Amino acid sequence: MTRERKLQFWAAGFLVFGLGVWLLQDILLPFIAGMAIAYFLDPICDRLETWGFSRTWATTLVTILFVLLVALVLILVIPAAISQVADLARQLPHAFEVVRMKLDGLLIQFETRVDPAIVERVKTGLGGWLGDFASWAAGSFGSVISGGLALVSLLSLLFLTPVVTFYLLRDWDVFIAKIDGWLPLGQAETIRKLARETDEILAGWVRGVATVCLVLGSGYAIALTAIGLDAGLLVGIVAGGLSFIPFVGSIGGFVLAMGLALVEFDSLLRILGVAAIFLVGQALEGNILTPKLVGDKVGLHPVIVIFALLAGGVLLGFTGVLIAMPVAAVIGVLARFALEQYLQSPLYRSGAVRRNEDDNPPA
Repeated sequence: MTRERKLQFWAAGFLVFGLGVWLLQDILLPFIAGMAIAYFLDPICDRLETWGFSRTWATTLVTILFVLLVALVLILVIPAAISQVADLARQLPHAFEVVRMKLDGLLIQFETRVDPAIVERVKTGLGGWLGDFASWAAGSFGSVISGGLALVSLLSLLFLTPVVTFYLLRDWDVFIAKIDGWLPLGQAETIRKLARETDEILAGWVRGVATVCLVLGSGYAIALTAIGLDAGLLVGIVAGGLSFIPFVGSIGGFVLAMGLALVEFDSLLRILGVAAIFLVGQALEGNILTPKLVGDKVGLHPVIVIFALLAGGVLLGFTGVLIAMPVAAVIGVLARFALEQYLQSPLYRSGAVRRNEDDNPPA
């Protein structure tokens, strides 16, 4: 088979695969989630096998423990978070009214310096905008909580994912061996090397980022609740959960927490305390947590992470967000491999050879 035919074959294969993912994106979430969970639980099953467990028993034990752990987290955290979301939705109209009154107070201070007619128009427009936004936000919260499609997706994720995880985890080594046997014989070693690099990058990134998200989310939730913010647990979950996107978690959590603090607190000291919590959190994330737990060794620049997650979300929704980092890791490894091949090729070296000949003409 010629080089052009090989390229056409692989291009057609990737095109068919991408088209299939796009067409089936609405049902892929439990399978993608199950595959991701199986990928990270496989080393535990391998360890249990070395201790004498059969693969089936190791898979059963690991899956049950994982489901129990997730269920425990859901039982302890989710009801409180849902309660805070519902309370926040009910309080939104009042909260925006409080914000409007405070802004009116600020405008009054400038009435002596600005044309009263302009101030009145600003008041009217600001009041109408806040009212419309409050109604929209309250309706959006209600739709998210009671939406039938969201409920079906959630139930599908909760009940199908453990089943998919169990079967994938049980046969994981079999699948890997089968795929390894299908590799083109001439390029098998190169593909295995690239696969190992991708595995190291992806596993290192996910382990590090998951730990950072857990530490930040827990810290924010405890600190905000301790300072008296009613929705402290919810804000902590949001800020920690979004921390896998560089700076988005801390900035989003800061804006949300400060908005709630301005509505709930009359004390300037407590408002400044909320701001200080996020400043300390960002300092810990940037100077200690991320360098120590994630580091530069994973080879994923923050800009690449942001672009990959946004692109995945736009193309395939939440499913795209789940597969964005594996795809980015694969593309990164392939790009570095292509660059290495280019730097060793005559296309890169030919100019240097010619310059050396010009600089050192024959005697």
